Amino acid sequence: MSIALITGSAGLIGSEAVRYFAAKGMHVVGIDNDMRKYFFGPEASTEWMRKQLEATIPNYQHYSIDIRDQGAIFEVFRHCGRDISLVVHAAAQPSHDWAAREPLTDFSVNATGTLTLLEATRQFCPDAPFIFTSTNKVYGDSPNALPLVEHESRWELDRAHKFAEKGITEEQPVDQSTHSVFGASKVAADTMVQEYGRYFGLKTACFRAGCLTGPNHSGAQLHGFLAYLMKCNVTGTRYTVFGYKGKQVRDNMHSSDLVRAFDRFFQSPRSGEVYNIGGSRFSNCSVLEAIAMCEEISGLKMKWESARENRIGDHIWWISDIRKFQSHYPGYELRFDCRAILREIHDRNQDRWKEVSRVAGA
Repeated sequence: MSIALITGSAGLIGSEAVRYFAAKGMHVVGIDNDMRKYFFGPEASTEWMRKQLEATIPNYQHYSIDIRDQGAIFEVFRHCGRDISLVVHAAAQPSHDWAAREPLTDFSVNATGTLTLLEATRQFCPDAPFIFTSTNKVYGDSPNALPLVEHESRWELDRAHKFAEKGITEEQPVDQSTHSVFGASKVAADTMVQEYGRYFGLKTACFRAGCLTGPNHSGAQLHGFLAYLMKCNVTGTRYTVFGYKGKQVRDNMHSSDLVRAFDRFFQSPRSGEVYNIGGSRFSNCSVLEAIAMCEEISGLKMKWESARENRIGDHIWWISDIRKFQSHYPGYELRFDCRAILREIHDRNQDRWKEVSRVAGA
């Protein structure tokens, strides 16, 4: 029996990975205790997705375990042992703003939880590739020092800069910058994942992602940009744009495109790798451009307001250069651009959002 063990299995990336690897015939063990509800409130709960996975995927086994619980995590790994042929670590506290409220919780989830999973992998299934969903926030706000030019609807990088054509590479500095508490905890985890690859020889990879998104995202104000934006548009909820005049740029990557990248690494793993991964020049937009796309897709006017304060450690412009990954795994290409992503988010969720909004207002 070949097992894919997936943390954060009811979340955006985790649930996509569950469906993908289950469809390949693997038995999937999911670990998710719906801590997203604790982070962001009932509207961000992933319980609906857990129930859906359990109801529709026969070869899925769910454990409601906190990744910081070393005893419980080790027991699952011990039970499954070397039948575990892949570990996908997608559980996290993912928000800049929330991390500053409870730094100890943030670090224990993102850093200590990752270390617990790495050590469990080393002890019980050392041949299994370990894939970590990292973040571009490990670079802190150093990208804001790039030569940026303000345009009507977005910030752009000066065309003369080496990153302008394809985006930011892995050579971008990680230290001597403001990361936010969240970014710092992810740096710690990211570095440890690399170390278990280089020092202990595990097959590990850090996928430093931009904005990850898709129709399965339980978007909330503090996390889940495109999903939450479209949800606000459909339900008539006022959206707040934080800083930079709404011209800050993000590359947006569909969860299925990321999981296909995970599979390519799984098929031919390496040790201690780091990859910038995201929508690249193929799929990116500013907040203002995303609002316009939402309005076009739904036919509804967006209610929104602008807050002058910038989020600490936030990026003004981020587009990932994914060519390192593509050079290691030739033929890999993205399938979803921003418009296609927003269309799918809208079509798959609008009825559910409207019903939840109706019940809440009743």
